[in-house]
Amino acid sequence: MAINQLKGGVALSYITIFLTNVIGLVMTPFIIRSLGKAEYGLYTMIGALVGYMSVLDFGLNKTVIRFVAKFRANDDKEGEENFLAHAFIIFAMISLLILTCGLILYFNLESIYSDSLTISQMKKAKIMFIILTFNMALLLPGGAFSGICSGYEEFILPRVFNIVRYIVRSLTIVALLMLGGDAVGMVIVDTIINILMIGVNATIAFKKLNVKIHLHKFQKSLLRFILGFSLWIFVFAIVQQMRWKLGHFILGITFSTSVVAVYAVGTVLGNYYGAFSSAISSVFLPKAMKMVANDASSTELTNMFIKISRIILLVLLYIFGGFILVGKGFVYFWAGQGFTDAYMFAVVMMFGLTLILSQGFGNNILEARNKLKFRGILMLVLTICGAVLGGLLAQKYGGLGMIVGTVVFMLLERLIMTWYYHSKLDLQMIRYYKEIAPLFLLSLFIILSTNYFSQYFPEYSIKYIFIKGISYTLIYAILFRFILTTSEKELVNQSIKRVKKVLKIT
Repeated sequence: MAINQLKGGVALSYITIFLTNVIGLVMTPFIIRSLGKAEYGLYTMIGALVGYMSVLDFGLNKTVIRFVAKFRANDDKEGEENFLAHAFIIFAMISLLILTCGLILYFNLESIYSDSLTISQMKKAKIMFIILTFNMALLLPGGAFSGICSGYEEFILPRVFNIVRYIVRSLTIVALLMLGGDAVGMVIVDTIINILMIGVNATIAFKKLNVKIHLHKFQKSLLRFILGFSLWIFVFAIVQQMRWKLGHFILGITFSTSVVAVYAVGTVLGNYYGAFSSAISSVFLPKAMKMVANDASSTELTNMFIKISRIILLVLLYIFGGFILVGKGFVYFWAGQGFTDAYMFAVVMMFGLTLILSQGFGNNILEARNKLKFRGILMLVLTICGAVLGGLLAQKYGGLGMIVGTVVFMLLERLIMTWYYHSKLDLQMIRYYKEIAPLFLLSLFIILSTNYFSQYFPEYSIKYIFIKGISYTLIYAILFRFILTTSEKELVNQSIKRVKKVLKIT
């Protein structure tokens, strides 16, 4: 049963990733055109401001998954009930903290955005902010029920309902906007759907899994232990929120919501880029855990690190090069004429993310060896530095300056982590870079050569976007065959066979 749940959960996770990316790519331009550039910028700016408070869950949802699974493995039902009671005490305090922070920010919105919002925009901003704050206060503790389901290895039902939620939400938003709805209506729809989703997961936990939450004995030490365990998960959550969403806040204070809208589109495209690698790297954490537990040698860990990085880079470099070639025309037709600057924002963001995303297995090794502290502190410090530099550059260069400032310190983080992998984890990083370098060099050659010839084609033509895209794909596929390893060629051939098999079935 557990194996079926695991396989089904993995399959549904990939379906979710596919749906969120494909539907997101379709929905984003529709929302932009329906709301207009200024209101879309307002919507993303207020959403990002409230989103900062999501880090106040202190990583507790992941802690719930781990400890529920542990208590189940030990058949300690009373310990599980007592743990969940303490967890929900913390969640109640978090919700109160979110509401308090939300009210303080609500009464200071006019002073924060006095130079960038009109009177009508401020009125909508306040309505959206108070609804989203209430949404967040419910959503974070409600997410614990999803964590409980995962701890019980109940993956299929929650993920099925999550897919249904995403489809229903998309259809409802389309209907709302077609009927003349605005950003406030979208926020209300999201809140209602989130409340329903919490109810679904709570029903699964209480009715199907027979979970009970009961305070058998209040223990301050348990509260401290739960918060202590969650600390580094909390730090990484802060970094993820700050790295890109802080730009919405900084630009929103200084510039109009239209500038924020263009920045938001650029970061959305960059986040889609990241999703392609997460589908690959996320499945290798158990492998890292097993290799570390079995005392794998430095050479074995480095070999696996290189193997996984090359696989991820084959995908990322293809997307990155293709976006450089046709991205400007794609953004023009996808988001609209006023969003062409988002192309350069996305290119810079993708450039900064490529090395980080391809080295996900190194982070898996850190987690397996319980050595997250150094990277957590490093990322937090450098992300703050990146935000400061980005804010300074934004004064002159707008959204591009914000992105550049962030990316500079992202690359510095990779440089320092390379030293850490080499000196503290004993990974053979010189050999690592020697073996991935040919991928970068060949990709650079393809990008430069295809872009040279693409200057003779119209930039904003759907027909020529397809022609350039197909030509680039063929060149990439032919040239990269010469530097693939035997195992990589086998992987490519197997993937082609699977695609052919699916096409025959359909």
